[in-house]
Amino acid sequence: MPTILVADDDQTISHLVASTLRRHGHTVVQAFDAMQTVMYALRAPHPDAIVLDIRMPGGTGLNALRKIRASARTAAVPVVVLSGSTSEDERAAVEALGVTASLRKPVDPEELLRAIDAALGGG
Repeated sequence: MPTILVADDDQTISHLVASTLRRHGHTVVQAFDAMQTVMYALRAPHPDAIVLDIRMPGGTGLNALRKIRASARTAAVPVVVLSGSTSEDERAAVEALGVTASLRKPVDPEELLRAIDAALGGG
């Protein structure tokens, strides 16, 4: 059963994403700020994929993504960005760090599941 790290400071969105993933057989770990996200990502066992909000307290999701990519242990973990941001600069920075997918909030549950399936190699 794949483990997905869901990182979003909006607890309502985090819980909706987590419950969608759990209903489809995934184990979910939740983080609510950038520091927690990095801590959970780097701690063994590492997640099989990460759903990451870009705008979070504690260092921003973009900084968390940089740290995740910088570690040899987590550099290849697939990341699906989930953000309400429309900033082209943020989008370009995220794409440069090699994310699997970039989804906009509010996310369609089916779109999220397709992106996770692709991240895990199933599509």
